Amino acid sequence: MRAARPLLLVGAGGLAREVLAAVRALPGAWAPLGALDDNETRHGSTVDELPVLGGSDLVHEHPDAAVVVCVANSARPAGRLAVARKLGLPDERWATVVHPAASVPAGAALGPGTVLLAGTVLTTPMRVGAHVLAMPHVLLTHDDEIADGVTFAGRATLAGGVRVGESAYLGQGSMIREGVTIGTEAVVGMGAVVLADVPAGQVWAGVPARMLDTKGTAT
Repeated sequence: MRAARPLLLVGAGGLAREVLAAVRALPGAWAPLGALDDNETRHGSTVDELPVLGGSDLVHEHPDAAVVVCVANSARPAGRLAVARKLGLPDERWATVVHPAASVPAGAALGPGTVLLAGTVLTTPMRVGAHVLAMPHVLLTHDDEIADGVTFAGRATLAGGVRVGESAYLGQGSMIREGVTIGTEAVVGMGAVVLADVPAGQVWAGVPARMLDTKGTAT
């Protein structure tokens, strides 16, 4: 039997706790070494008994360890992909973590660094980009196209044929109509019902969803 691969988590916040729980549900696959965080006040602390070893640059001192970036923030939707690019690791260093309670059909292709938490469902084979995060109970359906760095908060739902651009952020409980495109670094608010294309970089919320202005008011 192949030994579990050493694993480093980049980020030591709440998402790291969730990813760590998924990793610990796969004991034969991963052996967590520690978390890394560029916030020095976290160094020497623990994340659910996993030590915070130091800054993210320590990934280069553990060349045999796989790495997963545990960063997600709707205010900085491109943050996780930015961290991954800064670290500059080859694809084989990135861990792809799939909770055993996720449903992924044969033929699906998950990019390096992607994380699917418990209850995530892919209904058909599809390609999901690199460093994508699907929080619990996300639903992706037929012919969806998911670019790199996308974040799906819990219970986000895509109908068929939806295209989601790089580093878009779909909030908790959001629902996207069939055939809609969500642009690069767009943010969809929690509970939003999206019936039309969302342009790159815009923030949409509401039922039906509309663009928010700089004061957070629907226009």
